[in-house]
Amino acid sequence: MNDSSEGSMMHQFCHELFPICRSITGNGFRQSLNMLKELVPELEIHEVASGTQCFDWAVPKEWNIADAYILDPEGNKICDFKQSNLHVMGYSIPVNKSVTLNELQEHLYSLPDQPDAIPYMTSYYKERWGFCITHQQRETLKQGNYQVVIDSVLENGNLTYGEIYIPGEIQDEIFFSSYLCHPSMANNELSGPVVTTFLAKWVSQLKNRKHSFRFVIIPETIGSIVYLSRNIENLKKRVVAGFNLTCVGDDRTYSFLPSRQENTLSDQVARHVLKHVYPEYTEYDFLTRGSDERQYCSPGVDLPVCSIMRSKYDCYPEYHTSLDDLTVVTPSGLQGSYDAYCRAIECIEKNETLQVSVLCEPQLGKRGLYPTLSTKDTYSQVMHMMNFITYCDGTMSALEICNRINAPFWELFETIDKLKKEGLLITA
Repeated sequence: MNDSSEGSMMHQFCHELFPICRSITGNGFRQSLNMLKELVPELEIHEVASGTQCFDWAVPKEWNIADAYILDPEGNKICDFKQSNLHVMGYSIPVNKSVTLNELQEHLYSLPDQPDAIPYMTSYYKERWGFCITHQQRETLKQGNYQVVIDSVLENGNLTYGEIYIPGEIQDEIFFSSYLCHPSMANNELSGPVVTTFLAKWVSQLKNRKHSFRFVIIPETIGSIVYLSRNIENLKKRVVAGFNLTCVGDDRTYSFLPSRQENTLSDQVARHVLKHVYPEYTEYDFLTRGSDERQYCSPGVDLPVCSIMRSKYDCYPEYHTSLDDLTVVTPSGLQGSYDAYCRAIECIEKNETLQVSVLCEPQLGKRGLYPTLSTKDTYSQVMHMMNFITYCDGTMSALEICNRINAPFWELFETIDKLKKEGLLITA
């Protein structure tokens, strides 16, 4: 449906964003957000001051880092932040001192089960410092004194987020959210905001948009809480369907996490698209949630937000480690997610309840809609159209009918338009 080069463009964009050290606040987030804005100029950047109360939370201090490393007893530099920003535990407080190996071990984090991976660690809400190291390297450390250096700043500042609003014919909105707060990881980070940005660019170029669209790029958890605290009434009033985009870049599978309600319009559309794009997709229980759907679907908020993913977070071996790099995310993986979300948008835009305007089957042949030569294959050629008309009694939406007749909704778009043009289908 779209030019396959979109996948290559998105993958290249991931390459450009990958080296930046991001966190839930700070200049890395701003730099990344400004790069997204170059693709979609409509993106508005908002700043929320540290200490601002947001429901039961408060905006944390802003964290920035210039450098970090450890000098071993021989003066060799290890855990070099400039080699991998994952070497520093996110939100580490500044430190510059000599410690023994035993003291250092209390501040090191590694994965014995993945000895060649640098783990991703953070400590947003308790001040501490730490380094992340491969377990292989950790086991080579010798007794002696180590100089630990973290050149960071943790002080009052701002939390930053981006928002794109694209108006349509009606005020009802389709809502998209993704997060940009992880440092150098690909599937569980960059794939989400990159696909979201390209979707926003595509939507902005659509003609005759029915719904309005809202895209937000936030830091995970605290960002969605901050955003909801400032916009909840409008969201509850306007949003008819919503999606949290995360882990949409690899090529291994498709998966789906429903909303807490499990049967919203978003859920119905997502299942419909995945059923026809990749029937073997995995549907997870909402109990396995772990991203911003926790906030969007929480009691009292109750937004219809679900996720179409490739390999779900916490369900692939590279998750939250340095192994989640740009070899995990592929152009075809990004393209597949992008196309699936485009299908979902089209289905929501086209969905309506229709009613056939004549009694018995309409005479389609005289309108050029039915083969005038009857053969044993005639019915199969128009099966989906005839089945669709059969259920157009004004009680089922077009999406529900397509589910009933087991046909991809998008394959009937042109037929439905022709039937409406001929006056055979009318809006119920």
